[in-house]
Amino acid sequence: MKKALVISAIASNQGKTLLTMALLHHYKERVRPFKCGPDFIDPQFHEKIAGTPSVNLDGYMMNYEQLTWVFNTYLDKEVAILEGVMGYYDGMDKGASAYDVARTLDVASLLILDAGGSYITIAAVLKGLTEFTDDNTINAVVLNKVSSQMHYDLVKKHLIAACPEIKVCGWIQKGLKTLSSTHLGLNLKELDGETIEEVTKDVLEHIDLELMESVMDLKSEKKSEVYPFENIVQKDEVCVLVKDKNFSFIYHDNLEYLRELYKEVILIDSTKDESIPINADIVIIPGGYVETQDAYERVKDSSHFRDSLRIHAKTKEVYAECAGLIYLGESCDDKKMSEILPISFELTSKRERLGYYKCEIDGEIQKGHAFHYSRIKEAPQTDIQLYKVSKKTAKDGGYKQDKVFGTYLHTMWRVCGLLSK
Repeated sequence: MKKALVISAIASNQGKTLLTMALLHHYKERVRPFKCGPDFIDPQFHEKIAGTPSVNLDGYMMNYEQLTWVFNTYLDKEVAILEGVMGYYDGMDKGASAYDVARTLDVASLLILDAGGSYITIAAVLKGLTEFTDDNTINAVVLNKVSSQMHYDLVKKHLIAACPEIKVCGWIQKGLKTLSSTHLGLNLKELDGETIEEVTKDVLEHIDLELMESVMDLKSEKKSEVYPFENIVQKDEVCVLVKDKNFSFIYHDNLEYLRELYKEVILIDSTKDESIPINADIVIIPGGYVETQDAYERVKDSSHFRDSLRIHAKTKEVYAECAGLIYLGESCDDKKMSEILPISFELTSKRERLGYYKCEIDGEIQKGHAFHYSRIKEAPQTDIQLYKVSKKTAKDGGYKQDKVFGTYLHTMWRVCGLLSK
């Protein structure tokens, strides 16, 4: 029987990634990682540890049948570890919370609860979480930032008294090593085998894995009777995907979808100054980093890549998201870009967008996610088609000129069908 577990908490920065990392390393040879929500950083983190691509499960961009299909399609290992997003119920107003994913897939949930400076109150919090909905899948907890065995025993006593049906699986000592962050997430540079091994040992030292596994049995794999997306008609075309250190924000299923949609998919590295092949029919540039100084240094002298992209864009299709959009522009602050689109950008000190957004593209409303610190500084009022990315108030978020389209919106291509047109 396969096993699966959603790792969640009451909020961000509670230890979800720390515990997920340890479990992925522990089950390394037989685990498939998943990430609830639209995150790009955590899946890279997962893959580096598990050696297997992590798959995003997003209840906002996908409906019930689509979410189920994606989960079962990639459930090819004995164990599935699903890292939640924010707090357990955060996002349920959009159907996108860890609770929604766990409930939809009927996967057990484990909450990691911060015990620092508290003991009885944690029991009240857990009781509130378990009683907030009737159909949650909360089955287990692990306590984080515990000062001692005595502290753990005290908290555990109150947890069992308040929620006897919940398995208390152990604790994590406070003061363990943590990873630094960039403005968009975890710093993957700090991950090496020795670090992972050391942190995993520390994290799992006081956790009863046998008890945890007792709630992980995947009782039923909910199968989709039909393919719940628009049927794929393979194009007799060559797709070039720019995939490297700068442009790395691509959902794993998006990559697999490209391989199903096009007769050939070629991966190229802009940071190695690789050229766009002349037989390419479409070039796709995903999000990532190009606006920061370190990232820009990797591509500023990539003249073969830039020039071949310019030539391609004169007559053929280009699709770009976020950092890809910025690279299509003229500049970002004082950093010269490809100058394919007549747009300039600037990097801001505060976040410009974070969250789910909608964008009307060619008459269809597309759902996606955006997270960026840059904004459009200047764009022409004519000769270019503007797309609005919005929650309640629309803002500039996408531009199209001839066959070149760039947007701040990250979408799931199998769901939206943008590339199949």
